[in-house]
Amino acid sequence: MNTRQLRLDDAVRFLAQRDFKQAHRCCVEVIQRYGPHAHAYFLLGIIHIEIGQIEKAIALLSKSNELEKRAITFAYLAKCFALKGDMQQALERVKQAPVESLSRALDLDTVGVSLSRVGLHDDATAYFEKALTLAPANPQYNYNYAVSCKFAGRFEQARKYFERAIENEPNFYQAHFALSDLGGVTPENNNLARLEPLVEKVKANPEARLHIGHALAKEYEALGEYTRAFEALRHAKKPQQARSENTLEDYQSIFRVLHKNLKSQVSLDSCLNGVSKSDAPIFVVGMPRSGTTLVERILSHHSSVASGGELQDFGVAVKQVTQTSGQLVLDESTIKQAYESDLGKIGELYLQRTAFLRKNSKHLVDKLPFNFFYIDLIRKALPNAKIVCLLRHPMDTCVGNFRQLFSIHSPYYAYAYDLEVIGQLYLSFEKWVRKFANTYPDAIRLQSYEQLAQNPETQIRELLAFCNLPWEAQCLRVENNKLPVSTASKVQVREPINTRSIGRWERYSLQTEALRKSLGIIQ
Repeated sequence: MNTRQLRLDDAVRFLAQRDFKQAHRCCVEVIQRYGPHAHAYFLLGIIHIEIGQIEKAIALLSKSNELEKRAITFAYLAKCFALKGDMQQALERVKQAPVESLSRALDLDTVGVSLSRVGLHDDATAYFEKALTLAPANPQYNYNYAVSCKFAGRFEQARKYFERAIENEPNFYQAHFALSDLGGVTPENNNLARLEPLVEKVKANPEARLHIGHALAKEYEALGEYTRAFEALRHAKKPQQARSENTLEDYQSIFRVLHKNLKSQVSLDSCLNGVSKSDAPIFVVGMPRSGTTLVERILSHHSSVASGGELQDFGVAVKQVTQTSGQLVLDESTIKQAYESDLGKIGELYLQRTAFLRKNSKHLVDKLPFNFFYIDLIRKALPNAKIVCLLRHPMDTCVGNFRQLFSIHSPYYAYAYDLEVIGQLYLSFEKWVRKFANTYPDAIRLQSYEQLAQNPETQIRELLAFCNLPWEAQCLRVENNKLPVSTASKVQVREPINTRSIGRWERYSLQTEALRKSLGIIQ
């Protein structure tokens, strides 16, 4: 074996040991001694993915492809674009890495995860299934496949593979939570016997502690043990409370910028020249756990509407146009700069990034809840877009947020570890959206979740009319909408519209007295 191959083998070994510095040194040495080499650049790309430098990884993997086009390189480029939230670019790379072109379980799983990340769970299935034929005992591959099954509504298949993941790795805390999250818990059939001993075992690991605590809370709640459920949540979230307070401060600074820049209808009309007149986008926004997924399912069941899911594209378009230096897509400086930027360019960039999702439909639903921060910018950049903002009872919303395990690594959700912080965010959110609605009443529909659940036909007729959509009775039957669901409501929205979630917070009335007072709610 020649020296070049030996050094590349060393790089692979160091990479497996997560010794990225040594792996990097080996790859650079090969390029310096032997000239440009596709696999050396490929490995450098993988190293930069691992250390979170995605743009650099894309450049290195693209350089590898210039030297030698390989399915495996396209697979990891797909992963990079998926991590960036660029669905179109991710899908274009996936097309160059079909299932039959990949022979390693790791590479197949990588493409499967990339497809799942952009919401294409059915497409991901073939990659996961082949990966599992090659490595059936790998707990991560079993888990990833189960997650896609769960989002695609194949709940029994999901349950089976979450169990397989735990069977091969008993402390696999993400699989424990995902299994409990599927429901079906009864006094005779539950997971308490294996979850309760894990509490002490994972105490020092904040991420594992969150997952096991939330899993226990799901089980206790299903069994009617609400005090134990709330205590499990409080214990799980306690190490993260400082993050919530910091995130609230960041959000409050953004709200101050928004209030300062909100202009009257008259002043807005003078600055609408040069912006897109497209009426394709329908934005569904609101606090998480307020019914945004339900409304998205209603609208996407209409024959003229396609669903994009929770898209990052408007925020990314704002970031790209403003060119602010911070790593976060949403922050005070970016919002401030956006008001000084070319709003028409933001709108056009958003439309370009999402056009492939709309396909032949007249409209596209974008239901990222946190787009409520952008509603004023959306109104200016895309004045003919429709905005539907969900409003749910503050206690149900806040307790629902506290009960939910959101994406741990998303900066959006770092507020949700402290119930009082959630309450303060809710008040700021409601103040902002009501002020916006008073300023631009024709641009936004404030949709009550309770009214929608209690009077679905009346409310859906009004909702469709607001969106300039003709009545279609099928919109009432959300349980027949077969599109995958990648949100916290993945189980509930496959049921007919119902009122079971209204007043659910009252189970925790004893534990939430301080929250009630801060929200100004009198029992």
